[in-house]
Amino acid sequence: MALPAQFKAVQHHLRTAQEHDKRDPVVAYYCRLYAMQTGMKLDSKTPECRKFLVKLMDQLETMKKELGDNESVSQEVVGNAHIENYALKMFLYADNEDRAGSFHKNMIKSFYTSSLLFDVLSVFGELSEENIQHRKYARWKATYIHTCLKDGETPVAGPLAMEGEEGIGFTPGPGPGPPVGPVGPPVGPVGPPVGPGSNYNNIHIPPGAHAPANTPAELPPPTGEPERPVPLPRSMPSTDPALLSATQEGGVRLTPEDFTRAQKYCKYAGSALQYEDTTTAVQNLQKALRLLTTGKE
Repeated sequence: MALPAQFKAVQHHLRTAQEHDKRDPVVAYYCRLYAMQTGMKLDSKTPECRKFLVKLMDQLETMKKELGDNESVSQEVVGNAHIENYALKMFLYADNEDRAGSFHKNMIKSFYTSSLLFDVLSVFGELSEENIQHRKYARWKATYIHTCLKDGETPVAGPLAMEGEEGIGFTPGPGPGPPVGPVGPPVGPVGPPVGPGSNYNNIHIPPGAHAPANTPAELPPPTGEPERPVPLPRSMPSTDPALLSATQEGGVRLTPEDFTRAQKYCKYAGSALQYEDTTTAVQNLQKALRLLTTGKE
C-alpha cells in the first residue's frame, strides 16, 4: 500500500523497518510503532491515512505475537535499551570513520539511520538531552558529508560547529564501538545543514541500500579486498589511582538516577568490549565506579 503524502515525515523510518525485518526484528517493530504513533498525530481522519494506519496496526500486532518471547518487545525498558544501544553503535561507527577521514556510503547512511533511531526512542518517552544532541549532529553530519562528496569536495573530518551554532563543535563522550552492518548512502538533492527541527525528507535512500549484516561497506577497495573500518589508534587510558581500591565514601547517598547513570556507563563499557575498544571500556567503567563511590561524576 502506497504511503499517503501526509505521512512523508515517517517514510525513512518505515524504510528502516523494512530493511531490518530479518536483520533485527526488534528494530523493525519499534520503527513501525514510531511511524504509527506519529501518523496518528499527523492525520488519522482522512480515509487513505486511516486505511494505512489500520494496516500498520495489524502488522504491528502480528509482529508482537511473533516476538512475544522477546523481552525487548514485552518489556519497554529492555526495548528502550535495545534501540538506544543500536542507535549509539551506528553513531559511534560513523563518528569513528569520520574522525579517521574515511568517508564512504556506509558512514553517511550510518549517521542518518542513527538519527532516525533516536527519533524512534521517543516511543518510550522524552529523549535525553544527550540523545537529542546525538540526533541533531548525526543528521547534520550525514547531510554535510553527502553534500561535500556530491559536489566533489573533501569533507572536513571530525567534529565541526554546526551551521547556526558557531563555535559549538560536537564531541560525543565515550560510548560503544562500531555497529553491526549499517549501510548505503543518502542520494538525491540535500538541503543545507541546519538545525534539528529541519526537514530532511528530501534525502532519498533507495530500497536495498543496506549491506548484509556484519558488512562494513558495499564498495570494495581497488585491491579487491573487503573494505574494513579504518582502525583508530588505541592507547590505554591512565587509571585514577584513587579508584583502584575504591570503597564508597561515608555519607554518600545515591539516588535512583545515579544508579541509572551507572548502569548506562557499564552498558557502554560492555558494548565497547565487544569491539575490543579497551580505551572506551575503561573510561566508562571508571565513570561508573566514581559515581558509585562518590555520588559525583
